[in-house]
Amino acid sequence: MPEPTSTDPVAAMRPRLPSPLQQVEDERFSRHGVRLLLKRDDLIHPDLPGNKWRKLAPNLRAAAGRPVLTFGGAYSNHLRATAAAGRLLGFGTIGVVRGDELATRPLNPSLARCAADGMRLLFVDRATYRAKDDPGTLAGILRTAATDDVYVVPEGGSNAPAAAGCAGLGRELRGLADVVAVACGTGGTLAGLAAGLGDGQRALGFPVLKGGFLAAAVRDLQEEAFGGPTGDWSLDERFHFGGYARTTPGLDAFAEGFGARHGLPVERVYVAKMLAGLVELAAEGAFPPGTTVAAVITGQEDGRAAGAAG
Repeated sequence: MPEPTSTDPVAAMRPRLPSPLQQVEDERFSRHGVRLLLKRDDLIHPDLPGNKWRKLAPNLRAAAGRPVLTFGGAYSNHLRATAAAGRLLGFGTIGVVRGDELATRPLNPSLARCAADGMRLLFVDRATYRAKDDPGTLAGILRTAATDDVYVVPEGGSNAPAAAGCAGLGRELRGLADVVAVACGTGGTLAGLAAGLGDGQRALGFPVLKGGFLAAAVRDLQEEAFGGPTGDWSLDERFHFGGYARTTPGLDAFAEGFGARHGLPVERVYVAKMLAGLVELAAEGAFPPGTTVAAVITGQEDGRAAGAAG
């Protein structure tokens, strides 16, 4: 991916890169001889923090000022980040929202934020949304949107440019951790992270959705972005806690406790599930003594940029 130039409007937003890396003392890791680092990608940018910056930035450069059309559910943080980028950089945004029944209801806070940032919301029925990757269905959506020249970004922002952008996350962590963990939604962050890491490092993804589809998605993204499989990566699919946006009293208590220990409000949909998975793996002895584990914090407690992580 070309390096940003001094006239690059995306770079002019002044992202905090590399994002901070902090060590935390947590006996649930240290008693097993494991060192825990937090990769604070949530601090990259106040409106586009975390994997949202890494995935959107290369797509926004490719859009070159054209309107951006993308997809998400009623609480999609990807939609919120795209709308915020449009406001900050002065380009039009269209959000295709899953569920035409929402068109007649008051906007929830997430969609209201999108609208306030200038995003045009286009509500489609769920069958159409499921088929959005079909060329004919997408053509129909574009006709409904009534726009001739638009740059399309897939749901969650995961495509080849996004995976290439997320490779920067891996490069920032070269030589600094043995295992790098990230929560996964659509797979783009994991695909790029693994590609950017160095020899002897591995990426570990924690899917937050049920279904077992993510490994194929990561492979496809790596094929498209890098020409084939690259890097050492794996998935642990045990920690979805019921599926996307679902939680349990135990997970809520864990997130509250982790936040109190380390002064970090823990986002529930993605980050808490990854951290809970790492604690369990440490207890299982999955990390040999002397291992350094870096956990990527992709979003903040209020949901900014956490949605569709991975």
